[in-house]
Amino acid sequence: MNAAVSVFQAVLLLLLAPLLQGTIARIKARLQNRQGASIFRPYQELLKLFRKEDLVPTTASALFRITPVVVFAATFAASLFLPVLHDAALLGMGGDFVVVVYLLAMSRFFLMLGGMDGGSAFGGMGASREVLVSTLAEAPLLLGLTAVMIVSRTASISGVVHWTLQQDLSQFSAVHALALATLALVAIAETGRIPVDNPTTHLELTMIHEAMILEYSGPSLALIEWASALKLTLISALLIGLFSPWGIAAAGSLFMIALALVALVLKLAIISLVLAIVESGIAKLRMYMVPDFLGVASALALLAIVFAGMGR
Repeated sequence: MNAAVSVFQAVLLLLLAPLLQGTIARIKARLQNRQGASIFRPYQELLKLFRKEDLVPTTASALFRITPVVVFAATFAASLFLPVLHDAALLGMGGDFVVVVYLLAMSRFFLMLGGMDGGSAFGGMGASREVLVSTLAEAPLLLGLTAVMIVSRTASISGVVHWTLQQDLSQFSAVHALALATLALVAIAETGRIPVDNPTTHLELTMIHEAMILEYSGPSLALIEWASALKLTLISALLIGLFSPWGIAAAGSLFMIALALVALVLKLAIISLVLAIVESGIAKLRMYMVPDFLGVASALALLAIVFAGMGR
């Protein structure tokens, strides 16, 4: 039963990913007094891309062709380490938070290689910017996760979820607050959201993620877009599991799993609302301001580590 639920929750993240993107886009449209597209529009766009021809630049190597598959596979593999509906993951183990971080890093690394291999000047520009962002974001991401692991005295994501489920809100410490702020800032950079990047921009000179995928089309582009949506959902589920797992089933009964599913949808809806409000209320940062933005995340992460060490 537990194994079946673990597989189901990983597939659930994959299926919910386009819906989360569609929900954020619809809320942003309503906040800006626009009608907006249906929340199911991302599914239609993925289906359309899967039906189109896959065009490859004449100068591209085999690396360009395998990049979408690697990006999608690495992102999906990272989701197998996350407890979403109950407090156990399919591949949960000690130190799995490091594996998750580096699976996402591998996905990003291949995407940068694919962007450069396409031969486009914009692909190389986007890849160089992505290197800057990822370099600055990786350290606070690991430090923020490590601080939470120190407080919960476990080295696995599932262990943190199980530990937090046994606590109440009064146990929410300064370490948790600092780690949450750190991971929230890093999540914006990792998923390419405003103010670090704009996933809906059409201005080539301001692109980061979109610049790297300009040469992709058809099923290859669909896999990359789906992986991008999955990454946003994965990081959202990670934040939910670490800081607000209440509602996740401790037992494997169908009733508890159904309640956990409802709780997950509600929490993702809240995250969608927060992201939509943030992106509608602030503008994209200039590139030279991004290091300052992630510098704040690094400072908060260091404080979280210090406070976690003092509390042992």
